[in-house]
Amino acid sequence: MVGQQALLLAGLFLPGFLLSEAAKILTSFALGGSHYLLLDRVSEILQDHGHNVTMLFYGEEFLTPGIKEGETSYEVISWLPPEDHKKEFKKCFDFLVTETLHGGDAFGNFVSLMKQLGIRCSDLLRRGDIMDFLKNENFDLVFVEAFDFCSFLIAEKLGKPFVSILPTQFGSVDHGLPSPVSYVPLFRSLLTDHMDFWDRVMNFLMVFDFSIKQRQIHSTIENTIKEHFPEGSRPVLSHLLKKAELWFVNSDFALEFARPLLPNTVYVGGLMARPVKPVPQEFENFISKFGDSGFVLVALGSIVSNYQSQEVLMEMNSAFANLSQGVIWKCKLSKWPKDVKLAANVKIADWLPQNDLLAHPRIRLFVTHGGMNSIMEAIQHGVPMVAIPVLKEQAENVVRVEAKKFGVSIQLKQIKAETLALKMKEVIEDKRYKSAAVAASIIRRSHPLTPAQRLVGWIDHILQTGGAAHLKPHALQQPWHEQYLLDVFLFLLVVTLGTLWLCRKLLGMVTRWLCGARKLKKA
Repeated sequence: MVGQQALLLAGLFLPGFLLSEAAKILTSFALGGSHYLLLDRVSEILQDHGHNVTMLFYGEEFLTPGIKEGETSYEVISWLPPEDHKKEFKKCFDFLVTETLHGGDAFGNFVSLMKQLGIRCSDLLRRGDIMDFLKNENFDLVFVEAFDFCSFLIAEKLGKPFVSILPTQFGSVDHGLPSPVSYVPLFRSLLTDHMDFWDRVMNFLMVFDFSIKQRQIHSTIENTIKEHFPEGSRPVLSHLLKKAELWFVNSDFALEFARPLLPNTVYVGGLMARPVKPVPQEFENFISKFGDSGFVLVALGSIVSNYQSQEVLMEMNSAFANLSQGVIWKCKLSKWPKDVKLAANVKIADWLPQNDLLAHPRIRLFVTHGGMNSIMEAIQHGVPMVAIPVLKEQAENVVRVEAKKFGVSIQLKQIKAETLALKMKEVIEDKRYKSAAVAASIIRRSHPLTPAQRLVGWIDHILQTGGAAHLKPHALQQPWHEQYLLDVFLFLLVVTLGTLWLCRKLLGMVTRWLCGARKLKKA
């Protein structure tokens, strides 16, 4: 067994040592929040591994707050579109979040936001200074984020091979994975892999809905493609997705339902995990007040923190007051209602060392928005959860948390102090949730390689071998009717029907001949 692991390690890391020099890698994305944090970590890992990394990103303050030039180990190129486009994008983003928090039409607003991203992409591709710089750098590889279609177009413009990372679970982007609908739940279905008859019916019908919505989303970048690529050589976005050399997925077997994978699909969930540090003294002093009762960590992500209503804050505060544990809550002090008294067992802060607090021996529960990075950190440290999802991908993540039984969920619009308090007490007091979370942590930690090792190992592999053609099945180049053998079924149907028709004709001829022969005998 030890020998096999040694061979595996050698097979993954030998290509990196065989490279004559460090590769030049461009990482590119256009979204902020957790998307930025993930690509920042990827860029940092690749830079630390010896590659020369340059990140191209959209430097709007409200998407990537607190980022300061010179703080990264890699080179950064930030850019901003014209002022009118910035305002329109911010307006569209705010409207999407506000409507989502109030249960509005999230998909329609999402399509509108994607259209704004398409316009913003055109602005970038028109920037001769940036595009010429990128061309002159002659990168060996481009690393893109799956939700940023513009990065795929940049890689195509540069004529460079690219890899992509999916920041959430499977299904949100179709990149050619085989997906048997009998046990692979479709994105937005909120189903598990254990489906009864009616679940399978719904999952099957949602294939058509998913296809329609994917076309709507892809259409938001079509005008950009027409403007910046000459007729006759215009890429098709659905084809570009399947052109990626590798697909890294920010998830793990500990969370995701088991399903078929292609050789160029690699789980790297847990990239955000860093060595645990002692928590700052101010938090340690607060935790010590509650002794063996421990504490609850609350972090609902940047969207909820910036946009949540005062009514929600008041209900959550009342719910926390019913706990015997202390509560450390990531909540903007500037957003706290002046006329609401903070519960005695609650400490709020604009910033929290989330990973370090999740690793603390006295943590009892994590109240989260269900973002993939937060869930992966909770799994890493075996902490059970109460999830309050806001966006659709967060709801999909939470379905998996509940199916694996290391947490429960509650909808943001349904939050009442009593209901939330009961949910939290249930998870804290029922030791089965903690046991399931610890079991998931064992699965997550027991891989022979860390997520960072898998990332750099496979990157080095394709750099050394000149791409991943040997990892991609021919099915990615086949039209859909060939993949599903519809042409074969049609041919066999025609042959079968033709054979039956011919047999019927021959039988009729034989019958008529026999009848004629009998008449001749009687005559």
